[in-house]
Amino acid sequence: MNIHLYICSMRMRDADKISLVRQKAIELIATHGLEGFSMNKLAKACGISVATLYIYYKDRDDLILKIAVEEGNIMGAAMIVGFDPEMSLEEGLRKQWENRCNYSMKNPKTSLFFEQLRSSSYQEEFLASFLKEFKSVVGKFMHNIIERGEVERMPFEVYWSVAFAPLYNLIRFHNEGKSKGGRPFKLTDEVLWLTFDFVIKASKK
Repeated sequence: MNIHLYICSMRMRDADKISLVRQKAIELIATHGLEGFSMNKLAKACGISVATLYIYYKDRDDLILKIAVEEGNIMGAAMIVGFDPEMSLEEGLRKQWENRCNYSMKNPKTSLFFEQLRSSSYQEEFLASFLKEFKSVVGKFMHNIIERGEVERMPFEVYWSVAFAPLYNLIRFHNEGKSKGGRPFKLTDEVLWLTFDFVIKASKK
């Protein structure tokens, strides 16, 4: 067998295996939480030996963080599609809502995976290591809308809470199939953009 073809074949098999591991890890953590996740359970879900996992990852923490960073960068790229930091507050925020909603609706398991990380010891290291381009672009956007006097100068946490927390609450209700009080809920365009209009009114100077 041609050695070059053999090496290429092995690399493709490795890439397929890593992709399967990433997919199953996200599904397990999204469904059972970090506490219910182990290398043994992951290996069983993938149909491989635990020893195989340790070829690609040092340990459980290394696996979770590497997957989080990889998926985080994919999410970050999806969030800035068609987005320009020179956009007005309303135009830029609308594009962000559109991108974030599309990503979350298409990747519900990954969204739940990130929810698990946000309340874990992995959060700080995860946030520090990914989305560099995304944070740079959004930082420019925030600088521009403040300089143009469209919004008040405020801490990032306040801006995020006003601009995006309502969106993620709607997405969470949709994924759970119910809102506060247990009423059935499905996110529609009408509800999405009605909420957005209230956010814009609350955000503008």
